[in-house]
Amino acid sequence: MTVLDTPAWRPRTDAAPLLPDPEPFRLLGTPEAAALDPALLRALYGQLVRGRRYNAQATALTKQGRLAVYPSSTGQEACEIAAALALQPQDWLFPSYRDTLAVVARGVDPVEALTLLRGDWHTGYDPHTHRVAPLSTPLATQLPHAVGLAHAARLSGDDVVALAMVGDGGTSEGDFHEALNFAAVWKAPVVFLVQNNGFAISVPLAKQTAAPTIAHKAVGYGMPGRLVDGNDAAAMHQVLTEAVERARTGGGPTLIEAVTYRIDAHTNADDATRYRDDSEVAAWRAHDPIAVLERELTSRGLLDDTLRDSTAADAEEMAASLRERMHSDPQLDPMDLFAHVYAEPTPQLREQQAQLQAELEAERQS
Repeated sequence: MTVLDTPAWRPRTDAAPLLPDPEPFRLLGTPEAAALDPALLRALYGQLVRGRRYNAQATALTKQGRLAVYPSSTGQEACEIAAALALQPQDWLFPSYRDTLAVVARGVDPVEALTLLRGDWHTGYDPHTHRVAPLSTPLATQLPHAVGLAHAARLSGDDVVALAMVGDGGTSEGDFHEALNFAAVWKAPVVFLVQNNGFAISVPLAKQTAAPTIAHKAVGYGMPGRLVDGNDAAAMHQVLTEAVERARTGGGPTLIEAVTYRIDAHTNADDATRYRDDSEVAAWRAHDPIAVLERELTSRGLLDDTLRDSTAADAEEMAASLRERMHSDPQLDPMDLFAHVYAEPTPQLREQQAQLQAELEAERQS
């Protein structure tokens, strides 16, 4: 017997099924689209139109000083909506900072979803109410959290799947690699959705990785990789639903790369014209997720002026409500800074709390 015959050496012989699609998987505009449920397509359309209006309104709020910053997901709405709709109520969503639209589609109040970007509160919403982890700006830190929750659920026998979202820039972080490795080893019920929108702020994907696609990285961890057209809402919904079901039934994690594009700048503080051409943006506008879905709906006689107008009106009503509520100044209590730091406040924290209380009292009496 040689060392290569021992149990410690276990070469994988099933790499081929783990390889991603040779081209991004599509449904809309293909013969297979004829089998898609009309109710699902209409639901996706309504959510996409609302999502586009939500992005536009949130961006406008930054210009009015009501939001400090907003990372728009315009152009990526199909990824955002499909991620929220693919989950069951008991499942958990772990968003990145750009995924406020997915958070809202999951059921979180639109104002509460923007609270972090407003600078008012630690999270803005109760993560347990809708099973949505806190939005946060550190890159990829939510991925190990998703794996930990999914692994714990599996050990407890709970019917829970975690869906973790990250951008292409986040795949360059160590948290991404650690999360995928642990998820595969433990066969944790977690799905990783990478929204490859072309740039990590201004850094193109070619300067982040030499892999053929991000989805190919799945092979190295021993999980399936899927490559999907991120602007095809139906394809995104199907691939995510299949991956969630696979995780739920003990099949382990899946890495999904959605090929999409960030139409707007990285945030309102970014000048995207410094690193990309208008012609590139125009080419992606021609593959807009709403337009792609509208063409499918129209060709099947599922979209008329009445549905188009009612969908637009619903989106405007949502935007008006968001605008009105965001123009109301929040009532803040400075002492809340100490409310959720430790379950049992430390001596240093109590000292700081007393110092702030004294300063506030002195200010009121002056």
